[in-house]
Amino acid sequence: MKRVSKGAHPSVSEPGADILPRFAEAFLEMLAVERGASQRTVESYRRDLMAFGGFTSKTHGDSSAATTEEVRAFMASMGSTGLAPTTASRRLSALRQYFAFLVADGIRSDDPTANIESPRRGRPLPKVLAEQDVEALLNQAREVQGPRGVRIVALVELLYATGLRVSELVGLPVGALARDRSIVTVRGKGGKERMVPLSLPAQEAIEAWLSVRMEFTAEGKDSPWLFPSKSSKNGHLTRAMFARLLKELAIDSGLSPTAVSPHVLRHAFASHLLAHDADLRSVQQMLGHADISTTQIYTHVLDERLKSLVRNYHPLADGPVAGVVG
Repeated sequence: MKRVSKGAHPSVSEPGADILPRFAEAFLEMLAVERGASQRTVESYRRDLMAFGGFTSKTHGDSSAATTEEVRAFMASMGSTGLAPTTASRRLSALRQYFAFLVADGIRSDDPTANIESPRRGRPLPKVLAEQDVEALLNQAREVQGPRGVRIVALVELLYATGLRVSELVGLPVGALARDRSIVTVRGKGGKERMVPLSLPAQEAIEAWLSVRMEFTAEGKDSPWLFPSKSSKNGHLTRAMFARLLKELAIDSGLSPTAVSPHVLRHAFASHLLAHDADLRSVQQMLGHADISTTQIYTHVLDERLKSLVRNYHPLADGPVAGVVG
């Protein structure tokens, strides 16, 4: 493969644009020819290297000779401009491979990225519905006529009252309910059982559902499942079927269908409990989390909501001010 000589000049795309580092074309050619990288991958590497070349051109004439301090400054600049950690990690990966190429070809004797740590990728916060949004869903569910309406009310009430995983919800056997309907016993991940108390509205919704449930079973036959389905191979309502019903309910409620899912209602259950001063350990047990650190993500959701409240409504904040009397 033809290599670029050490005396080659850097390639500049157009005035004011980012600069492609020296020897980058040889590196990109190697990716395509020797590693079989697609054109899309090569262009992604090209953009990342140009971003680095543009940054170092302000302080260094040759980014291929950049120091560890310059690489570290480049990474810090991405953090200060709010660039996503995933993008910063991808760019660092491109630089690692580029400088490894230079070392392997004898162009450099050291790798300036060797002691650079990858940016930490923050755990994404779960989407959460506001309490009034859940109420809107329930109100709309109560408008649905007939046994299907009774079923969707029971599903939403039960999910919001327990925070069950959708697979746990649709796969509940009738026997999971206590005789007085006050508790549901759930078999979660790893076969571990947990008991979750039911709210009074959920108990009432379940009682109403049990009175019409047989209409969803095969004629003359009962079903072991709490939410049976004639059209389902496994005999009970599927995750996809419930998700579709929930999307339809969201649209009819005036909510975005992309903002509503069974998992979002599970998140709403946990966040709303914590917002009303529920004990974190109790919420962990009801959700079936093996590690409390998983449950703690919901405290971060509340923190973000409080920060947003201050930003938007505090009279000394930069955001919009509401309710200020002149």
